Amino acid sequence: MDIEVTDTPQAEVLAALGAELTAFNAQDVGPSGRQAVAVFMREGETLLAGLNGYTAWGWLYVQWLWVAQSARGQGCAATLLERAEAEAKARGCHGAYIDTFNPVALKVYERQGYTVFGALPEFPQGRTRSFLQKAL
Repeated sequence: MDIEVTDTPQAEVLAALGAELTAFNAQDVGPSGRQAVAVFMREGETLLAGLNGYTAWGWLYVQWLWVAQSARGQGCAATLLERAEAEAKARGCHGAYIDTFNPVALKVYERQGYTVFGALPEFPQGRTRSFLQKAL
């Protein structure tokens, strides 16, 4: 058996790995029904805020949520989450989860009804990465 450690994995090897894991999980617990979800806020052609994630196995996962400096403090993050959550509910989801190491974002998510269910201190150094969930 050969073992390879690399910081430049080949795309086709990663695709094969993903396909194998997906097939295993589908056989183990059933198909995930994974479907992308994205919500964007624009002013003309300028992107002001965005959310990217997916729904799978009845959950919404918010992978990225970003708001431009000029649009912060105006409820953009709350609006993005509300729209993504509404789409997730329409898809039959019962929960949502997100993570952050930004203390301001943590407060925003908590105001939106998310609660911390786990944390990793010093990730990155000087911060705590918090994992949050919300029932939909």
